[in-house]
Amino acid sequence: MRLIPRDEEFFSMFGQLARRLQNSAALLKELLQHTERMDELVEAIKREEHAADNMMRDIVQRINSTFVTPIDREDIYHLGAKLDNVIDLLDGAARRAQMFRIQHVRAPALQQVDVLIRAAAAIEHGVVNIKKRHAVEQGAHELKAMEEEADAIYHAAIGELFDGSITDAIEVIRWKEMFDKLEDAMDECEDVANVLEGISLKHM
Repeated sequence: MRLIPRDEEFFSMFGQLARRLQNSAALLKELLQHTERMDELVEAIKREEHAADNMMRDIVQRINSTFVTPIDREDIYHLGAKLDNVIDLLDGAARRAQMFRIQHVRAPALQQVDVLIRAAAAIEHGVVNIKKRHAVEQGAHELKAMEEEADAIYHAAIGELFDGSITDAIEVIRWKEMFDKLEDAMDECEDVANVLEGISLKHM
């Protein structure tokens, strides 16, 4: 019998972060589809990013004040930080679209964001089912496949930028930055899957 109960609220906090991630990815797709609403949607993504930052601060405070945690403190921090990082990168992509005054969106960017939306859903499923090893392992496998899909989109998009068909150097620079940031977000999604898998192997 456990005399001091474990604080299970951390799992709820992970779920909230995962939903912020999903919201950010959906808003980024809306932004790329409706560039005339750029400022409004950048602000909406920024609100999600701020909320995620606040949640991460709450997680750190709770780690420091909780006597018995349900999983290792380092794992709690690492998972929260990785989820927060993905949201930061999505926010960074949105702000770059705004800074670069993007109006006409290249198709690979939408393809990248579509993969990110699926990845966000898989992450949310993994977080909600973190105590079920099979579900976490299946989600991690799916996320790795998505990361490979996103890599293929990225490589083709960068190749097209430098194949000589685009003569405007500013356009090349603008989209190289955008594609890089979206690729970074997808790489971080795979990192989230790896952290979830590690936690599941150690604790569940």
